[in-house]
This record gives sequence, C-alpha cells and structure tokens, in this order.
Amino acid sequence: MWRSGLNSRSTTTAQALKEKKWDALVIGSGHNGLTAAAYLARGGLSVAVLERRHVIGGAAVTEEIIPGFKFSRCSYLQSLLRPSVIRELELKRHGLKLLKPTATTFTPCLDGRYLLLGHDDERNYLEISKFSKYDADAFPRYENQLYKFCKLMDFVLDSQAPETLHWDSSFTAWMRDKLEKSVFWAQCLRHVMALGQKDMVNFMDLLLSPTSKVLNKWFESDILKAVLAGDAIVGSMASIHTPGSGYVLLHHVMGETDGERNVWSHVEGGMGSVSTAISNAAIEAGASIMTNAEVSQLMIGNSGTIEGVLLADGTRVRSSVVLSNATPHRTFLGLVPRDALPEDFLRAIENSDYNSGTTKINVAVDKLPWFHCCGSNNTEAGPQHTATIHICSESMDNIGSACQDAQNGLPSKRPVMEMTIPSSLDKTISPPGKHVVSLFTQYTPYKPSDGSWENPTYREAYAKRCFSLIDEYAPGFSSSIIGYDMLTPPDLEREFGLTGGNIFHGATGLDSLFFMRPAKGWSGYRTPVRGLYLCGSGTHPGGGVMAAPGRNAARIALRDFKKHHSW
Repeated sequence: MWRSGLNSRSTTTAQALKEKKWDALVIGSGHNGLTAAAYLARGGLSVAVLERRHVIGGAAVTEEIIPGFKFSRCSYLQSLLRPSVIRELELKRHGLKLLKPTATTFTPCLDGRYLLLGHDDERNYLEISKFSKYDADAFPRYENQLYKFCKLMDFVLDSQAPETLHWDSSFTAWMRDKLEKSVFWAQCLRHVMALGQKDMVNFMDLLLSPTSKVLNKWFESDILKAVLAGDAIVGSMASIHTPGSGYVLLHHVMGETDGERNVWSHVEGGMGSVSTAISNAAIEAGASIMTNAEVSQLMIGNSGTIEGVLLADGTRVRSSVVLSNATPHRTFLGLVPRDALPEDFLRAIENSDYNSGTTKINVAVDKLPWFHCCGSNNTEAGPQHTATIHICSESMDNIGSACQDAQNGLPSKRPVMEMTIPSSLDKTISPPGKHVVSLFTQYTPYKPSDGSWENPTYREAYAKRCFSLIDEYAPGFSSSIIGYDMLTPPDLEREFGLTGGNIFHGATGLDSLFFMRPAKGWSGYRTPVRGLYLCGSGTHPGGGVMAAPGRNAARIALRDFKKHHSW
C-alpha cells in the first residue's frame, strides 16, 4: 500500500456523509476530481470526494508495492500541469516539489552510439551533429516553430470549449452565452492573427499530417526522428503514419517546469505527491475526501435532475450537483440509467475509441542500469539516468513495426519503451543504493490473439521480453531486478477505472478533441442529465496530468450552482 501520507485517508465519516445534503459530490479522486473539489470548495460549496480505492490520486498515485520502493504506478513525469492551477491552488505551499532532470532525453543505440539531449542548445547541437549536421541546424528551427504555437495552445487548454447552451434557455442566460462565445472567438482570432498566415498554415499542416510526414520534412537522421516521434505515440494505438497524429508532437513543447518549456520533471515522493498537494488545497478550502467509497449508481429524480449517488454498500448520499471524474464510458454506461440519456448521445459514447496499447511496468532494482554506450560503469547517477530513456527507439521503422504487431493482435516483438529512473533525483522513494525504474511500454493489445493477460505465464513472458531487450543496451539489467509491478490494459481498466486501459480517458485523435470531446454537442462539461458534469480527462482539453478539465468543469458547475441556488 502507499505509505506516503494519504492511504485510507478520510476527512469525513460515513455517517456524516449521508446525514447532510451536499452542494457537490465528486466521483473519483484522480487529480482532476481533486482539482474540481478544490475550486468548488474555494467557491463556497460543501464538497465531498468519493474514491473507490483505498488511496487517492487515480492514475497520479504513489504506492509502495515492494517494501521500501515507492512506485508512480501509472503517470510518471510532470510537465503538463497547468501553471494557473499550480499558482491558484498554491500547490508548492501544499508540498509540490518538482525535480528538474539534468538531461531531457537519452537514446542508446545497439551500435554503441547514443543521443543525449538536454537544456543547453550548444551541447544539443554537438550531440545531433554526431548523426547529422543538417539535423543539428534544423532542430532549433523546428523547436522555434513549435514554440510559436504555444500561446495559441495555452489559450485553448485553459479555455472552456464554447459549447451550445444546455439546460437554461432564459433570455439572460442566452445573452450571457452569446457574449462569452464572442469573447472566446475574439481572443482566438487575436492569437491566430498574431501567428500570421504563414505560421497558421504551418500549424494546420502539423495538426492534420502524420507524424512521420512532419518529421521526414524536417530531419534526415533516423534517431532524431524516432526520439521526437516518441512524443506522438504515448498512450495511443495510432500509427505514426496516421493523419492527424502530428498534433501530439506539440507535447514536445506544451509542457513546462517553472516556466521553462519542454522540461518533464520528476516529482519528489512520486506522482502521488501531485494529488496530495491538490487534496491538501481542497481540504484547506473545506472539502471532504472519502476513500473506500465506491459509487454504484447516480440518483436521478423524475424531472431528470441529479439528486445524489448510491454507494456500493447501499448508502445514499444526496447532493445538488455531481461531477464525475470517471471516464465518459463508465459514467454514462455504468452509473447513469440508460433511459435518462438521449439515444444519439448514448451511441456516441458507445462508439468512442478507448483502444490502448500501454503496459506499465514498475521495477525495483539493486543498482543503476549501466548503458554500455556510455563507457565506464560508474555507480553514480549521470545525466542519462535523469532523462527520459528511449529503448528500442532508434528509428521510426522500429516504432512502426512495434505498432504493426499490435494491430495484428500481438504484443510488440520489440516493444517501444520509455524508461525513467526517478530515484536518480529523488532519494525518498527507494532504499540507499537501490532504485526505482519506470517502464512505459508499447504496444500491447487489450485482447491479444495469441494468449491472455490473465495468464501469469503469458504476462511474465512479456515482462521478461522487455527486460531482455533492455539487457541489450544495459547489460545486467535483468539480474539487478528485485521485483516488479505490471499493469496491462485490462489491469489499468480494472484497478484504475481506465476504460480499455486508455490512459487519456479516450483517444486523442482530432476527431476526439475540443468540440468533439467526449461527444459532439457536449464538450462544455455539462451532460444530458441536469446537475451532472464531467470533470475528467474524457473532456476538453484531454488527458495527461494537466488539471485543466477539473478546473474548467468546476468553474462551470460553480456558476450554474450560484445561478440556481440562493445562499
């Protein structure tokens, strides 16, 4: 279990939970649910968060599976958390401490070469020049072009989608809605005009093109293209040759640490510390958090308005509004009675893409991996150990082959792996001299055609395949393993409620973003059930430890509540 501070933490009793009518209930204590609770409580509402598991955090969680080793079991790096949330909720005061790596990416090659990129432009130039002088010259231009798009992307990420007005058809509400949409589109137009036509065309080209096409136009060396392509495949089953996959390349620069772009940080204490800091802000504002409180059904009145929730133990908890941090699929097909929803909406939810190719393996080791391409076997952590390490990612062909295996129904023969070693910077998560290694591996189908993830032998074979491949780059890795925790797509679904094992609460293709997330006509956090809101990654602006969906949904729900309730 997780022993870093919030396991089995409850700030209210079961008796108190059912004795009052709450202003708002939040289903799920993932980081978005906690964020929503914090903003609602700061707005003056009585709020209770109901968490099914024994520990808060959802997929942003730290758990001690192997004694002495604290794993960030799902999410593993922090960069996308919105600066507005960090600032407004004072998360650093509440304990959030980011650990900046000394290098950003490290890609070892089987031929003994490697590519190590970091924060120094001159060193990056020299590193890339080992493979291509042309690419070394092009790389700063590539990054600068992506940086140009950041102001527009920041605006979109922090904005609520200007969705069709639901629930309230009064003239005053209609006029307010028109004004807000006009303001949004005027600001959007200002950002577009600031880009200019040339850069806007480049932006559209990036959004609509396959990742492979974008990178082939910019670069010639296999290794640099593969490193950058890795940003576009995380958590996806889409090929790098799929039109529209180029959009995710923006993740290369969208994230930041303390105002510095393209810095993916470790978090002291693991990713659960992000959730801990947000929960501390929520509790300070007056929110209550209840673990081991599984919601089995939403209570909806005869008028079609939310009345509260029914827990798995039969407890009825009343509230004026409910915000669901569960996936749209789980919310509407598992918690809401089918007759409470329009058929066209149900069909849209039923046909949403939840495919996932992700298996996360958390490993406890008795020594740092030694990469033979780095020369002497130094037992101290080097820059490469603090970076995101790309294994089996020496070319886009490697990534394409791994993806093709999964599309044929098989786990990748040579999985693409992102390895991180948070204990290289964080001394609080492992015993002295020992380390925590995180492996984000792709691609693994939810239902492989040659076996089952429920079969222990089949599971072990995949894990050992990954470890053996790492041995090719870091000899002796397999023999250094003390133990490991493995989460396949069905495990992610069963344990963390991630439908299909999809870490983003649904695919992030262009047909599933902005106005289309989670369904056309319902991108504004409100749902067909009056008083029910979505606040998780299945809403705009999507997945990752971003907290924007939670913040945006809370602001909408708070406004609606104040409009319809007297204080």
